[in-house]
Amino acid sequence: MTEHNVVFRAQRVLIDQGEAAMAVVVRDGKISALHPYDAAVPDDAGAGDRVMELGDDVVLMPGVVDAHVHVNDPGRTEWEGFTSATRAAAAGGVTTFVDMPLNSIPPTTTTEALAIKRETAESQAWIDVGFWGGAVPGNVDQLAPMHDAGVFGFKCFTLHSGVDEFPAVSAEELLDAMREIASFGGLLIVHAEDAHVIESSPQSQFPSAHYTDFLASRPRDAENKAIAQVIDGARQTGCRVHILHVSSAEALPQIRLAKDDGVAITAETCPHYLTLRAEDIPDGATQFKCCPPIREGVNQDELWEGLADGTIDMIVSDHSPSTIDLKHLDTGDFGVAWGGVASVQLSLAAIWTGARERGFSLAQVSHWMSAATAAHVDLAAKGSIVVGADADLIAFAPDETFVVEAATLLHKNRITAYEGKELHGVVHGTWVRGQQVDVDGDPHGTLLTRTV
Repeated sequence: MTEHNVVFRAQRVLIDQGEAAMAVVVRDGKISALHPYDAAVPDDAGAGDRVMELGDDVVLMPGVVDAHVHVNDPGRTEWEGFTSATRAAAAGGVTTFVDMPLNSIPPTTTTEALAIKRETAESQAWIDVGFWGGAVPGNVDQLAPMHDAGVFGFKCFTLHSGVDEFPAVSAEELLDAMREIASFGGLLIVHAEDAHVIESSPQSQFPSAHYTDFLASRPRDAENKAIAQVIDGARQTGCRVHILHVSSAEALPQIRLAKDDGVAITAETCPHYLTLRAEDIPDGATQFKCCPPIREGVNQDELWEGLADGTIDMIVSDHSPSTIDLKHLDTGDFGVAWGGVASVQLSLAAIWTGARERGFSLAQVSHWMSAATAAHVDLAAKGSIVVGADADLIAFAPDETFVVEAATLLHKNRITAYEGKELHGVVHGTWVRGQQVDVDGDPHGTLLTRTV
């Protein structure tokens, strides 16, 4: 008997058609058959199967595919590393994530840097891991070689990224990257905030521990204007584009219009924008700082509406950790604190908690966090429970609750904006390619490359 040959029997299995009582058969890491719950399963593997019987209160669902995670390894491993990030991900029901090209040193902006990143991750992956490349000034000639080497697309910034080794692109450099990426059918993903709008916004109030001052320094119009620029570039070049971490609901109409006009554009948002509100952030609570920022409750309502109507395609964590000292909790100064929310272990529970309060189903959550994200990075074998897919599965108890304690989380620097919050949804087990992940055992994840 092998761990890769398993029969999961569950009264609640989340499939594309909804929930059903089923026996899900796994052979050699793949879903080989779907049977009625009580069906006898033939032993065509030549050896006995391990049978996993899930309780009536547990849902067998596809593992989360998180397409936006900052691991920072190598170079800033004190912020986060592949060991800590993939273990935390597995504990939270994430079975695949795609690593961002910054804040590692070197950043993933050349094929040589990609090789270094892959070598670093190879022995530290508890789940499956893919990689984004970066588009920065002067590396247009590296984009096609990185594409051929298997990155899932290219990230750029329209303003300072926060680290000097990953500079922003100018308006003309953005168009140059789009033209090149369009020539080989690639994908450009954009951190879209306009530097000029931010520079002209209130900045003189810093140092300040008031969240309202930080919010004023990153206005919605910075996002709105930069997203308009990306859409215009996509119209000109035909490049497939993706807007990262949408926080401004004011940008949704132009994204909707671009989609209706046939522009190849998708958009994501994140748990912190959907479940945390500016009105609730205390002074000095820099664990809530991220860029673009967490905005007001009315804006949050409109983001949920954008998900419901398909303007926003998916939800990702944007797990962006740092060392605790870089959060400047001692002064609470939002002006100098690192901007990023570490949430890869909590994303599914946070979103399910917010979604159920608003009347959304677990199937919708799974679509936004698994099927849509897998499609976004062309991982056809991920994100759904269908015959032929990788057996990336989680046992999820949607009605169980837990209170978040940062000290119990597995990412390296244990600080979280969700401290003390009660969340719905407990992960009872995570399987990657049919093998249950033991965060205290050995890593068995696979490094992924783009295949289409």
